Amino acid sequence: MKKYTILIPIYNDRESLTKLIENINGELNSVNAEVSILVINDASSQQIVDTYSNLENIRSFEIINMKQNRGHARCIASGLKYIYEKKEFDYVIPMDGDGEDRPEEIKNFIELSEQAGEQSIVGERVKRSEGLLFQLCYKFHKFLTLAFTGQTIKFGNFTCLSKSTIEKMLKEKATWSSFSGSLRKVENDLISMPSIRGARYFGPSQMSFFNLLKHSLSIISVYRKTVLIRSALFIVFYILLIKSNASVITSLPLVLLLIMIYSISSLALRENIEEFNNCLTNIHDIDKIK
Repeated sequence: MKKYTILIPIYNDRESLTKLIENINGELNSVNAEVSILVINDASSQQIVDTYSNLENIRSFEIINMKQNRGHARCIASGLKYIYEKKEFDYVIPMDGDGEDRPEEIKNFIELSEQAGEQSIVGERVKRSEGLLFQLCYKFHKFLTLAFTGQTIKFGNFTCLSKSTIEKMLKEKATWSSFSGSLRKVENDLISMPSIRGARYFGPSQMSFFNLLKHSLSIISVYRKTVLIRSALFIVFYILLIKSNASVITSLPLVLLLIMIYSISSLALRENIEEFNNCLTNIHDIDKIK
């Protein structure tokens, strides 16, 4: 029987986490696998541990409480490192803790992984539940990523990672700043599984346009060499195009591009392999729920 660990990063969202754990347990009723849950509490300012009444289908459940808030991507990176070094597992399933990654799709990952071997599986987002404005922003995010890198990334954190993939990701410093960008970089042969983005259990989405833009630039920064080459080519051709009609207005795209390149370069500095290698020193304590 294969062993799966569900990895959930969380920050100040106890109600959602409690409901998610309950729903995961219910979805594991007919699953022929050993499933554990590891929550990474990113130094929440509120109590995260709750009373969990139904855990009969979950092999073990732990909450790792971090000393300092490091952000969503680094929470996942820390969790991957902890699982790889401390746990017995065959696959890790990272997922968000707010209900947008639907628990009912976990069994689809598990069933597909039975034939996947060492390949990892990604949940390709085929439908979203957010409003029109967010969906337009999300399309802009995908366009930016494609334009700067040539990569089409249709997945987020909700994946099923094999041990060999995790080993590669732990050697890649980009994992410390961008989960999906790093995964695409280290693995070209990924299996796609259709995934419907669910609605948050409680409260509005915490993904603002600014956060989405930062997320997009973090992915792009993983491919900064490609970005520099594409940007240089664009600048040369654009200057040739406007040289006879140069003005403040026609120069705006170049200014915006230079701002983007600066932002991407700044985000690339977050890829600190030494900090990544020592990330488990940020653990404050561990609550063993089951």
